[in-house]
Amino acid sequence: MTPSVEHFAYRQRDLLPFIPIELSRAGRSSVVDALVDSGASVNVLPYRVGLLLGADWDELNVSVTLSGNMASEAAKGLILTAKIGQLPSVRLAFAWCRSDSVPVIPGQTNFFQEFDVFISGSRRFIEVAQKNQSGR
Repeated sequence: MTPSVEHFAYRQRDLLPFIPIELSRAGRSSVVDALVDSGASVNVLPYRVGLLLGADWDELNVSVTLSGNMASEAAKGLILTAKIGQLPSVRLAFAWCRSDSVPVIPGQTNFFQEFDVFISGSRRFIEVAQKNQSGR
């Protein structure tokens, strides 16, 4: 039976809510550390990770406008398959930045629409659950 909830401890070196996510596209995959950010309006992907997954910047035609401290970064829409621990895979839409100065960030569109997420800063853990399975 597939578990419906995964738990992750904060990384000791920076005490931020990072989780490992396996991203895949066109037969290629990579496990990346992603900074869970409930204040991010979109999922963000650095340029190098898109290249690892075989994406071609010039083939993508959907531009994405970022805001905040990433407003100056060029970005395009990229759909990837994401797997967190033993939870079922989902498709996530990313703003693929033409920069490596950004981390992988799961944001409101559409990570927080696909998963129920609980972050405890005081206890230093993150809980990620299948949508409507967390019991919270």
